[in-house]
Amino acid sequence: MKISEVKEGMNDVSISGEITEISEPREVLTRFGNSSVATAKVKDEDGVISLSLWGKQISMFKVGDRIEITGGYTKSFRGEVQINVGKSGSIKKIEN
Repeated sequence: MKISEVKEGMNDVSISGEITEISEPREVLTRFGNSSVATAKVKDEDGVISLSLWGKQISMFKVGDRIEITGGYTKSFRGEVQINVGKSGSIKKIEN
């Protein structure tokens, strides 16, 4: 699936792209307690989407990495569609 095809409220989303930026991690209070989260921008030839990186995921990736997300879900956060990797999804680095 191309990033330009991703809409709010989708499940089982699979995309691949390049990380173009990663925000500084911030601490947030979730229903599971405190956690670190950073926002990454992922682009392909058709578009750009925000990706939430949680906890140890933050240190696993850097700007310029190509990644593949499978089984993700989307939601709107502050008026912007974001992709998230839930418990049933996965994210991995792929070779350029």
